[in-house]
Order: sequence, then C-alpha cells, then structure tokens
Amino acid sequence: MPNFKEVPVLPRLERRIEAIDLARGIAIALMILSHTVSGLVGIPNVPEWGMVPVHLLTKFSSSLFILVFGVALAVAFLPRTRDEDWPRRRLKLWLRALEVWFWYKALTIVEMLPFNAPADIVNTLLYGNFAIWVEILGFYAIALLWVPLVLPFWARAPLWSRLAAIVLLAALSAWLQGFDFGGNAILKALLVDHEDYYTWGQLSRAPLVLTGLLIGEAALRCASERADRRRLVLALLALGAVMVGAFFALAAVNGDVHAAMLAVANNVGKHPPGLAFMLFSVGGAFVLLGLALAGGATAAKALLPLTLVGSDALKAFIFHIVMIFLVLRFLLERNGVYTYAETLGVGALLILGAALWIWLTRWIAARR
Repeated sequence: MPNFKEVPVLPRLERRIEAIDLARGIAIALMILSHTVSGLVGIPNVPEWGMVPVHLLTKFSSSLFILVFGVALAVAFLPRTRDEDWPRRRLKLWLRALEVWFWYKALTIVEMLPFNAPADIVNTLLYGNFAIWVEILGFYAIALLWVPLVLPFWARAPLWSRLAAIVLLAALSAWLQGFDFGGNAILKALLVDHEDYYTWGQLSRAPLVLTGLLIGEAALRCASERADRRRLVLALLALGAVMVGAFFALAAVNGDVHAAMLAVANNVGKHPPGLAFMLFSVGGAFVLLGLALAGGATAAKALLPLTLVGSDALKAFIFHIVMIFLVLRFLLERNGVYTYAETLGVGALLILGAALWIWLTRWIAARR
C-alpha cells in the first residue's frame, strides 16, 4: 500500500528508459497518421470505416503524448531538484521551451501556407488566432516554463498533496469553463481550452502532466524490481480498461455506442475536454503506456522505428509537419489527391521517414 504521507526519495537513472521512448513514439505515430489524414484528405472526406475504428484510435495520441511528457520529466529531472546544479538544469528546460516556441511559430507559417493570407498568418503568429496541427507545440513551449518551477515543490510534497493537486486542478479547470475571461477568448484558450480554437489549455491539461509525474516516479522506483514493475503495468492496464469501459457504458446508457465513438473520432469533447472524450482518450493512453512498459527494452528494440521517433519527438514533429504541409500540400499540390487508403500509406511512410531522418542526423553528428 502506498504511504500517502511519504515524501518521494527517488533513485537516479543515468540511462534512458527505452519503454518511455517507445510510448512517446506510439503517440507520435498516431499523431502523424491523424495529421496526414486531416491535412491531405480532410475529416469530412474520410469514409465511415476510417472514422471508426481507425481515426477513433488516433485519439489516444494527445493524452499519451502529454502523459509521457510528465513521465519523462520525472525520470530525468525530479530526482535532481535538490542538487546544487538544479538552476543549470532548470535553465536547460527553459532554453528548451524557447527552442520549442521557435519551431511552433516557424511551423505555424508552414501549416498556413498556401491557404491563408499573409495578414492572417501574422495575426496568428502574434496570438491573435491559433493554427490547428501545430498547436501541441505551443502547449509544450508554455508548459516548459512553469513545470520547472513546480518540480522542486513536487519533489518535496507528500503523496496525498500531489494527488489532491491533480484533483483540484481538474475541478478548477472545469469550473473556469463557465467564465468568459473578460471576453478574451485567446486567454481562455491558453488557460482552459476554448471550443472555437484547436489549442490546449495549460490548466486543463496540467492534471495529465502531473499524473505523468506520478507515473514517472513509480517507473523510477520500479526500474530495477521486476515484481514492482509488473504491478505498475497491471495498475495502468486496469485503470485504462476501467476508463475505456466507462466510456462504452456511458455510451450504452445514452443509447447509441456507435454515435459516441463517431463523436470522439470527430473530436467532440476534445477542446474543451469533455467527459466521454477524456475517458476514452486517457484510458487508451494508460493502456498503451502500460503495454510499452510491459514490453520494456525488448519491445523497444523490436519496434525500433517507433522508439527512434519517440527518442527525439521535436525532430519527428518538425519532419512530419514540413512533409505534409510544405512538401505535399504546398510544393507538390497533393491536397485532396489521395484516397483515404493511400493517405494511410503516406502516413506510414512519414513515420518511417521520421525515424530514418533521426537516425541519419545522429549518424552524421557522430562522425563530425
């Protein structure tokens, strides 16, 4: 049984946990498939079998991505918050935030070409509007500013207070949905999501980041104990199954399970977060994370392209956005040309291409 008054004292790992890279790679692969379809075909043109089950399953991506963000931060930084060099590590995270923000703005331009006027692009760059496909980078750029400030307090807090923080933040975010923030829709979108913008609120997604910190802490503790690692995996699988089961139970009570699945596939309840969408998306994310941890280094090696993609998420993200929107849509004018099945093939090639690009850049860097 966990000790709810316990302050975490965490072991340190000097190596990467390949299973975390694999989980992140799965999230990015699902994201690439989703972006390829929505960017080249358009959701209204997707056949029914593509929406359910194919496009439905890609909804695990965003929640898994954010969860693994928290897991990775816990593994790499949480045990070191009391070190003398913590200010240097904190600065490293803030510099990473600046790097992510730069690419967020650069890829906003790439995404909006050639279907938007220059004035609209400039307005979006100045936070007068939001793009669509690159907005997850905007979330990470801001999150990397506040998370380093939270980590030292999180590392010293007993378990009960960390659990309470997750619950209270979720409740606060839901409550703030009733406020209009003085008519400032952009501010509301940045904090708690807004139904008119495809962006990610910091407060509404913070509970997922903090949950990832808890899972990362558990992964650190279980790194050298097979029995403990098995219990963590079973807990994640069980929690995920319960949440996905609750989604289907809720859909059955409302009378139409297929309609509920189709709604999730169409992003109903994604911005701002809705109960049905989050049950399905977060539940599936827990299952996928549990399976990745269960597979460990063996699965990471067997699924090496996914692991490579997950080992450098920013580079993979840049690659697929440039290929979809700059190369295929803008330069080659392939928007609306491919069938849905062909687009899935293009998405698979982009996943492999991202893995190859990461491997190639590392190979070149190693020989300089």
